[in-house]
Amino acid sequence: MQYTAEQVATLAQQTFAQVKVAHEARTLYITLARPQAKNAMSPTMIREFAYALAYAHHTPDVWAVVFRAEGNVWCAGMDLKAMKGQEEATNSTIPLPTGEIVIGELFRKVHKPVIAEVQAPVYAGGLLLVGSAHYVVATQEASLGLPEVKRGLYPFQVMSLLLQNLPARKVMDWCLRGRVVTAQEAFEWGLITHLVGKEEVENTTNHLLNDLYENSPSAIRMGLLAYDEMRHIADNDRQTFLKHLFEQTAQTADAQEGMQAFIDKRKPVWTGK
Repeated sequence: MQYTAEQVATLAQQTFAQVKVAHEARTLYITLARPQAKNAMSPTMIREFAYALAYAHHTPDVWAVVFRAEGNVWCAGMDLKAMKGQEEATNSTIPLPTGEIVIGELFRKVHKPVIAEVQAPVYAGGLLLVGSAHYVVATQEASLGLPEVKRGLYPFQVMSLLLQNLPARKVMDWCLRGRVVTAQEAFEWGLITHLVGKEEVENTTNHLLNDLYENSPSAIRMGLLAYDEMRHIADNDRQTFLKHLFEQTAQTADAQEGMQAFIDKRKPVWTGK
């Protein structure tokens, strides 16, 4: 992560200018809050949600993250004016990161489940957020567009992300023609995991959270760490890596509690340790 545990420990004292952050019970809610600019991702916004995700990563009391957005566009992609050095001044107090922020990597490194609630159109780089989430709860209003080729650009990072989950020809057609995909299409492809009515979004998210919180947060964290790290491990070394990771996981307090609860025929009490 681009921020240390010490840096994110002061999250409650920080001023966020373009996102809203709330830590409620075991869940961290991150809301894109720049509706007047269609939630286009400026350097400030990216820095702010990267800081919030680092907080989720470093904070044991955060077991999952929910991404939301205000306004009638969920995210319009990158702020083209800001990309040209014309970013507006803000009162954000979030410090500069220690390294370059790569959005597609942020979700991999948080090692906590991420749910995206999408009730409006998403364009261009906004798909990095939606495509990186583990669950996407969306409504029919959540169309997904890749218009970069119409601006003389190309969605390189989004393409790479989509190719991990979708057939290559679908991805390439999407990128090359710059077309808009409906929520129904994205659901049929598996990019949207839950397609629901507007009134069902919050309940669906809460149902997912309840299911996740029935399970060991330590085991989930280690599983997502494995998913992240396996990209960098040669095929013939993966089983050894995973064996050692299983042994580490078995030594956690959650694993000891889970096994004892099974023996005692009772529900486990998870601590995330």
